[in-house]
Amino acid sequence: MLDFPALQPRIIEAPARRLLGFSQLMSRAEDQTALLWRTFMPRRREVASSTSPDLFSVTQYPAGYFAAYDPHAVFCKWAAVAVADATPVPVGMAPLTIPAGQYAVFDYRGSSLDTRVFAYILLEWLPASGFVLDDRPHLEVLGPGYRNADPTSEEEIWIPIRPQLASGG
Repeated sequence: MLDFPALQPRIIEAPARRLLGFSQLMSRAEDQTALLWRTFMPRRREVASSTSPDLFSVTQYPAGYFAAYDPHAVFCKWAAVAVADATPVPVGMAPLTIPAGQYAVFDYRGSSLDTRVFAYILLEWLPASGFVLDDRPHLEVLGPGYRNADPTSEEEIWIPIRPQLASGG
């Protein structure tokens, strides 16, 4: 058992939101997250009107990604900011719409390099929660307390969920 007993989420209904940023296909074995952020951060001010000072780390997993762990399975990672619908897209960036839906939002304090929090959420909290993963993007909202690899860093981890169907359904 992992040591995150106080880490309990808020369950929220999130509206759809539009983001602008950069994306990169990668795997856990060939993680390009640092390069993605190094590419995005110098250009984030080119976005005319972000609706929040927060940064968004978004992961789009393909269907079946969580069925069996494969460090070489490819997913799409985004570095982005939230914007209004009519915001122009700077050259080289792309828009991403996050569909509305239910999320389990975990207020995490610790190093972004410590992936045990995700193991706790997916392997311990989720199976006991009455929810299952929904096929929508996973988010990490990086607000003013975020400090990358610092052990005192703060972020919100947003896991897309839906109610678990009763057996036989």
